[in-house]
Amino acid sequence: MGRAARSNPPPADGGGLLRAISLRPGADLDGFRAAARRLVAAGIPPERVTWQEDGATDLFGVDVGGEAPPLSLPPGVGDLVRMVVPHRDPERYALLYALIWRVLHGERRLLEVGSDPLVHRLERMRKAIARDLHKMHAFLRFRRAEGELERFVAWFEPDHYILEAAAPFFVDRFRALHWSILTPEGSAHWDGSGLTYGPPGRREDAPASDGFEAGWRDYYESTFNPARTNLRAMRSEMPKKYWRNLPETAAIPDLVRSAASRTEAMIEREPQMPVKRNPARAVAAMADDAPGSLEELNAVIRRSEPLVPGATQAVLGEGPVGATIAFVGEQPGDQEDRQGRPFVGPAGQLLMRAMGEAGLMRPEVYLTNAVKHFKFEERGKRRIHQKPTAGEVSHYRWWLDRELDFVAPRLVVALGATAVLALTGKAIPITRARGPAGFEKPYRGFITVHPSYLLRLPDEAKDDAYGAFVEDLRRVKALAEELAG
Repeated sequence: MGRAARSNPPPADGGGLLRAISLRPGADLDGFRAAARRLVAAGIPPERVTWQEDGATDLFGVDVGGEAPPLSLPPGVGDLVRMVVPHRDPERYALLYALIWRVLHGERRLLEVGSDPLVHRLERMRKAIARDLHKMHAFLRFRRAEGELERFVAWFEPDHYILEAAAPFFVDRFRALHWSILTPEGSAHWDGSGLTYGPPGRREDAPASDGFEAGWRDYYESTFNPARTNLRAMRSEMPKKYWRNLPETAAIPDLVRSAASRTEAMIEREPQMPVKRNPARAVAAMADDAPGSLEELNAVIRRSEPLVPGATQAVLGEGPVGATIAFVGEQPGDQEDRQGRPFVGPAGQLLMRAMGEAGLMRPEVYLTNAVKHFKFEERGKRRIHQKPTAGEVSHYRWWLDRELDFVAPRLVVALGATAVLALTGKAIPITRARGPAGFEKPYRGFITVHPSYLLRLPDEAKDDAYGAFVEDLRRVKALAEELAG
């Protein structure tokens, strides 16, 4: 339905008065939605509304504050509003409210009219936001914060106010890490359990480089094809404004200058069978500053302060490298902390008993915990175990991943929900996932309860639960024998 079909009903009471609606600076989607509902409910047409971004209150006319019913908008309008609000154009709110007003007053299919000037302009703004989001997803680079093993910081300068729209993408990609994204308009922070937003950052607050970048640059240079150098395409896909944030771009000028001579050398060289490129060496260079063996990793863990003060010592994994089965528990308990060995307290003794009944021997398996230090609460002379938070589990996850890489088991048994969280990055109910599992790792998985769970059960329920636990361990043994065979 075109513009000619539009009808503008008489405004409601006060509709002839000018309204100045203020929203917070940046992309105030919630504020705009609330204001649009109130304005529509009050019958105030677009030409009687001005929009500003300073957080002030309405300046003129009858108050349009308070609650208002949701708007009944056609499919697509809400998505367009969500995408356009982050645009820098100061007229975006006025344009969006004009769209909503027309849609609610006789032009329900307005978005289908691509030739309409308002629709055309808003669609161009939507595409600009989509491009900006794509560039941020592609060209933002996290670098390890100096002196912190598991915190990463990135600096980025988007064209529009897209930080809040882009941040969930990085939560999904890097859920197990603690990171911050700094921009000139604001910052986003993920601690493993929640996403928060803060004030603007500065470029100098983000690390300029870290130990992995030399390896990544070597890999980029090794894959650069001089015969396919196309500067226009390179700038189109990787605009120069982002080059300061990308480690590989430092190599581009030299690669471009030498492209012609390298191409000629390739042509003059006698034909050869192609050699399959193996990037493992370049990728390995990224980890030159990381532990090279389980012993080196354990030395790093020993030197590290506990995330939560109070633990006597780090409790390291125990068992043979190359063990077919690795058991991952939650964290050391009181006895483990005192003795410096995993699974030696009451829960560990119960595990050893169940393993024996299932035909598994402690010296043949690898035993470790997701968290390496004992977290507790003192009650008199007793130290009472406290469950680690998701952020604490995430803090230790890098160590656990490297540990299992060095041990290289074929099957990893997650004992309890905390172990599952550490191995998958997801909170999964044990009752639903109990049994064989895929951890998207180079080993198979199996999920069962933690033996401490059995100790907490009432006496009348313990026998059945213990029997089910032993049966789980028998299944673990059978699956391990199948994998080893």
